[in-house]
Amino acid sequence: SSLAGFGPFGEHAVNASWIAVQELKKLGLRDNVDLHVYEVPVEYQTVQRLIPALWKKHSPQLVVHVGVSGMATTVTLEKCGHNVGYTGLDNCDFCPGSQCCVEGGPECIDSIIDMDTVCKRVSALGLDITVTISKDAGRYLCDFTYYTSLYQSRGRSAFVHVPPLGKPYSAEQLGRALQAIIEEMLDVLEHSEDKINCQHEH
Repeated sequence: SSLAGFGPFGEHAVNASWIAVQELKKLGLRDNVDLHVYEVPVEYQTVQRLIPALWKKHSPQLVVHVGVSGMATTVTLEKCGHNVGYTGLDNCDFCPGSQCCVEGGPECIDSIIDMDTVCKRVSALGLDITVTISKDAGRYLCDFTYYTSLYQSRGRSAFVHVPPLGKPYSAEQLGRALQAIIEEMLDVLEHSEDKINCQHEH
């Protein structure tokens, strides 16, 4: 399992997503999971190069991207990534000329992970955070990265948006939330793969 948080951008001099990912690294995941953690610069061209390289290097079971959203007040599970509509300039004042991630790619790619199930399960744990679901990761670097990763992995990616630190959650709360979310995602993924394997055998 790989985990990628974003670096600073715009008014986010400290990116809550990267802080949350570092907290999770301290907490760790269950024993049989190798966790690889990366900080992703808020740059389209770096993302286009880095994401395929990460998949090639680790061939992970799952990649979870974590980004900050100034508008978020909950921890938000993103269901899908979008291909088109990228007009916002990145940290290098660049945006893709085509305004899309993958020319000729599908408009939307869904994660193979059932986010509704993950949301219900994490909410039932009684953590002191609220988890919600979204179908729009915002047509900026988060959405761009998610789509690139979903395309690369045929859907074996997830994206979690976190609010800025202290609005309302601490780094520690976000770290614990990520831990719970990723454990449930891995669980859901393993069960859906068991089902797929059973179908192949008959």
